[in-house]
Amino acid sequence: MENSYRFFENKNCKYFPCHKGLTEFNCLFCYCPMYRLEHCPGNPRYFEKNGRRIKDCSDCTFPHDPEHYDTIMQILRET
Repeated sequence: MENSYRFFENKNCKYFPCHKGLTEFNCLFCYCPMYRLEHCPGNPRYFEKNGRRIKDCSDCTFPHDPEHYDTIMQILRET
């Protein structure tokens, strides 16, 4: 793959794929680097538990879409 530093797919991971719905699955951002951001471009859900607001990204595929590499890198540069 051209620009392979932007894409890594680990089909040997016991959790692969951890999300459904993508034909190309980028594992480069296995743990989302934007999790700490309240306003990220993904589609997280929030819920309350024991008086704390919890971010649930289990249905979000944003960091795993190869097309979003540049957007993620730009967000990380700005924070």
